[in-house]
Amino acid sequence: MTKSTASAFTLLELMIALAITATLAVFAIPSYRSHIARTHRVDAASALYRAAQFVEGAASDSVPTLPAGLDQAPQSGTAVYRLRVLPGDDTNGGYAIEAAPADAGPMRDDPCGTFMLDATGQRGNRNDAGGSTPASSECWNTS
Repeated sequence: MTKSTASAFTLLELMIALAITATLAVFAIPSYRSHIARTHRVDAASALYRAAQFVEGAASDSVPTLPAGLDQAPQSGTAVYRLRVLPGDDTNGGYAIEAAPADAGPMRDDPCGTFMLDATGQRGNRNDAGGSTPASSECWNTS
């Protein structure tokens, strides 16, 4: 007669596998979220530059309304940022454009807050949540 041997995981092997998985998750998930936030910020910055090209080419005395696709970032799909053109004043060179996080979007609590770009090329951020805004170089950094 032949002996049949059962092959299975022991409880110790299962616990070791779970410990390794948990350790990887502790490091991987925050890194992934940071990468996604940086990607959304790059989308907002590039959307501001596209909108600025539209406003420059509009050649209008009034504040132009951005067409569909240019009024949000990303251009298609669910909006993460909403864009709008602000009227000109003495400091912004004729117009300013802001990209504000969507109220129900993933970036609503982002410390960078609202991205702003004006006709002089001045970039900045405003945090309406009352928290401190990081340096613009951190928010606009695309690398």
